[in-house]
Amino acid sequence: MTHDHDLVLRPTAAQTEAALNPPPGRNGGDLVVETLAGLGATTVFGLPGQHALGMFDALRRSDLRYIGLRVENNAGFAADAYGRITGEAAPLLLSTGPGALTSLAALQEARAASAPVLAISSQVPTAGLGGGRHGYLHELPDQAASFRGVVKSVHTVRTQSQIPSAIAEAWTSALTVPHGPVWVEIPQDVLLAETAVPVVTGGDTFPEELPPRPELTAVAADLLSRAERPAIIAGGGVVRADASKKLRQLAERLQAPVVTTFGGKGAFPWTHPLSLQSWLEDRHTTDFLEDADVLLVVGSGLGELSSNYHTFRPRGRVIQIEADLGKLESNHPALGIHADARLALQALLETVEERTDPAAPERVRAVLDKVRERIASQELTLEQDVLAAVRRALPPGAPSFWDMTILAYWAWSAFDAEAPNAMHSAQGAGGLGYGFPAALGAAVADPTHPVLAVSGDGGALYSIAELATARQYDLNVTWLIVDDGGYGILREYMTDAFGQPTATELTRPDYVALAESFGVPGVRTSPETLEADLAKALAAPGPSMVVLPAVLRMFAPTHLD
Repeated sequence: MTHDHDLVLRPTAAQTEAALNPPPGRNGGDLVVETLAGLGATTVFGLPGQHALGMFDALRRSDLRYIGLRVENNAGFAADAYGRITGEAAPLLLSTGPGALTSLAALQEARAASAPVLAISSQVPTAGLGGGRHGYLHELPDQAASFRGVVKSVHTVRTQSQIPSAIAEAWTSALTVPHGPVWVEIPQDVLLAETAVPVVTGGDTFPEELPPRPELTAVAADLLSRAERPAIIAGGGVVRADASKKLRQLAERLQAPVVTTFGGKGAFPWTHPLSLQSWLEDRHTTDFLEDADVLLVVGSGLGELSSNYHTFRPRGRVIQIEADLGKLESNHPALGIHADARLALQALLETVEERTDPAAPERVRAVLDKVRERIASQELTLEQDVLAAVRRALPPGAPSFWDMTILAYWAWSAFDAEAPNAMHSAQGAGGLGYGFPAALGAAVADPTHPVLAVSGDGGALYSIAELATARQYDLNVTWLIVDDGGYGILREYMTDAFGQPTATELTRPDYVALAESFGVPGVRTSPETLEADLAKALAAPGPSMVVLPAVLRMFAPTHLD
């Protein structure tokens, strides 16, 4: 009798030949790229550095496509977007010390947004490890310690034979829900030394699924079936789990209104009769959700932005489905179900009873009418017109990537993403500079659609160097820069809090001239011509820039009332 644990995958004749007669001239870097290719990677992002040259030299002996950016943090943002679009672990190759540390902000965003990024960094030579002060270039007492509080897992390599297994283990970690960034570091001498380790010819990994506990979904299904006023908050976990169709089926079966978080944009159809859209920063929506007798929260930790800045106080029973164990019941007591959103929603679909509630769409319309009335009373026509122009100019299927800027804050609440996984922003960690390099990563992942990046002038200066990257690889990205002369949202915050702003005004370049100096066509537009100019830029192949000089305002918050 054969047991599963007795089964051994036997090498093919070609694999045996490659193992017995490896080609000459291979080093530790070849083991890195061979392992990545064996795991299914086709594209890597990064930036070379002295200690990492072994990896980059090996790239020319591989079939992996290399996309090199100009700043490590931007390379991390590009890998983040590639992971979000493809669902694959995006390799990010980095050097030691300053090169590695410069990626930290991007990896924090990837962790907050559950984007699978496989960061592989070099290290000082093995003799310099262990915390001593040997004076190697880029030396840190404990480089990995700088990343442990940011990434999902850290994997340290000390010998060449450890490379394939360490990278495979990290790959599995990145793709096990909740997805996220992982860190592998390999010393310079290990990467450079000639290797006798056979060619890596396989690398299948099997990330574990995270099914819900059946006794918990049984209780959840009973609560939802008997609810009088059920409601659903759908977060980014629904999008990442590709569970939008299941969410819609459950909402329709329960006749439960659905609001999507800013990270869950597109998880539920914007114009559906049960859609509360994404107006989470509005007291009318907050009141409605607080009034639900059973609130199902799927793929969200109900953090600051998803809870109207922690003013949300649910009065009914909360059911929370969340793949990140640390977020489960972290803000509100709930029936906590630690599970992947897709598997949990499927379990509920199999057990909930159908509800009839003809008044549910009417209640949704009443809330949205109140929201519209509140916004209309603030005379914010310019802002709404600009956002509507962007929406009309963006072709179907084209993804958008938004920096931390006032127009993006509007988009979180008011923009129809039209599809799951189509709108992304840096709202996870909230760092500047995300929009453009992330859009470049998305264009690499899917060149069949144009990609839109949206930045303010302040955020744009974080990633202006990547115009060279866009031109070098001829990436189909249009960059909309809203130029308001400074850090616009901080200007508003400081004026509201202190009566006047400080350190928010910026001297800027002529963005159009700057873009054209990189060989990227640019145009200066106006609110009246924005739609036409943006549509024309998006329709043209290759990179482009559209600059809109405009001072936009935010709608008044409700969490301060």
